[in-house]
Amino acid sequence: MAPRQMPQNPDPDSPGQHAAKVALRDQLLTARNRMTLLEVGTAAREIAAHLLATTEVRRAGTVAAYVALGSEPGTAPLLDALLDAGKRVLLPVLKPDDDLDWATYRGRDSLVPARRGLLEPAGERHGVDAVAWADVVLVPGLAVSASGLRLGRGGGSYDRALGRVPVGTFTCVLLYPDEVGLNVPAEAHDRPVVAAATPDGVVRLG
Repeated sequence: MAPRQMPQNPDPDSPGQHAAKVALRDQLLTARNRMTLLEVGTAAREIAAHLLATTEVRRAGTVAAYVALGSEPGTAPLLDALLDAGKRVLLPVLKPDDDLDWATYRGRDSLVPARRGLLEPAGERHGVDAVAWADVVLVPGLAVSASGLRLGRGGGSYDRALGRVPVGTFTCVLLYPDEVGLNVPAEAHDRPVVAAATPDGVVRLG
């Protein structure tokens, strides 16, 4: 069942926007936690196939992505396929201030445990501005609006990263079908994306 649409508040600085985001996050996470490992794995393979078929990913030399955890739409098949296709893959490294540094992915054996249960690539850190090198930027989320407003986990890490991405870059959030086209409460720091990838395909936004 699709999450209930939340009322859209036109004022991005309204204190009510934060509370609306918290309520929507809780609803979406509850739905995700009901998914089976089989469902998550199947979705991961389907999302990878759809993204690899896009012109933007086929032409990309460098792709910024991430390692999905738990009930998030999986990225393992996608990361391996990108390497097999000869792409340079950048993965985030969470800094103490919750900003994102970036390092090169060299296969699953290059990943090491990090704080908050994350997996991060070992090796040289390229700096927070390295995301601007990417031809394609793939980000996690919990929902996205028809205009591209993305709902994240609330830490602001990816909003900061997206703020460094040049205009015109293919930025895409990975989601499940029922999480696309929702009324996402907006705050002033939010950065939109241009597409969403789900097991059903890639949806252009905006």
